[in-house]
Amino acid sequence: MAKLPDSIGEYFKPGTKIYQVYNILRDKNWHCRECEYQHIGITQIAGGSGIQGLQRGTNKRPGMVIESDNLSCSNCNRVTRQDRWQGQLQLSVHAGTMPHKFIEKVLRIFARRDVVEGTRRSIGELTIDHKFPMIRWNNEISEKLTDYGNMSDDDIKSHFQLLKKSNGSVSHNLLKSRACERCFQNGQRGEPFGIRFYYSGNAKWAPTDKYDPIGCIGCGWYDFDLWRKHLNEQVQDQSDLNVPT
Repeated sequence: MAKLPDSIGEYFKPGTKIYQVYNILRDKNWHCRECEYQHIGITQIAGGSGIQGLQRGTNKRPGMVIESDNLSCSNCNRVTRQDRWQGQLQLSVHAGTMPHKFIEKVLRIFARRDVVEGTRRSIGELTIDHKFPMIRWNNEISEKLTDYGNMSDDDIKSHFQLLKKSNGSVSHNLLKSRACERCFQNGQRGEPFGIRFYYSGNAKWAPTDKYDPIGCIGCGWYDFDLWRKHLNEQVQDQSDLNVPT
C-alpha cells in the first residue's frame, strides 16, 4: 500500500475535526480515545468525523488503515479504547448522503421505533443504521448499499435498522460500532449487552474474506430484531422442556 504523502493539503482541510483527529494519529503511535481528543469536541470519536471517517475515506481521499484495541493509558491510568494508524492506505468506501425522501421512507417503514428498545422516538433521537457495518464494505458493497434511490421497502427492511442516539448515555450505534471494530480486527463477534447468543454460527467470524456479509448473520448487532426473535424462541423451547408432566 502507498504511504500517505508528506503534504496533506489535498486530503484534509486544516481546522476541521477530522483533520484534528488525523493530526493526532499521524505519528503512528497508540492514542487514547478518553483523554487525547477532548480539545476537539467530538462526542463519538469512533464515528464518521473521527476514526471511521478516516478509515472509510471519501471519493477524493483514500481510507487509512487504523487498528484499535483496549490498552492501558499512562495518561489517565485506565484501560481505554485506543487507536493507531499503521501508516498505510486502503481503497475508500463511503456512505454518501441519504436523500431526505429516503430518510422519511425509512422512518415510516420502521414507524420510528428503535430496534433495541422497541420505543417510538423523535427523528432526532434515531440513527439509520446499515446492518452490514461500513468497516467491512468494499466498493461493490458500497455501491449496493448506497443506491438509496432504487431501494424497495423490502430492500430497506433487509439492509437497515433504527438505533437510538445518545441521550446522555452511550448510544446503541456506538456500542455496535465498537463491537464491529473488535470483530473486524480479531474475529470475535459481538455480544449485545453481554448476551452470548448467535442464531447462526458461533462467537468466531467464519469467512476467510473479511468483507463477506455472511459472517455477520447470527450476530445480534447485525439484525437485532431477528436475533431477539430467535433468542425468545430458544428461551420458550427451553421453558417448554422444563414444564412438569
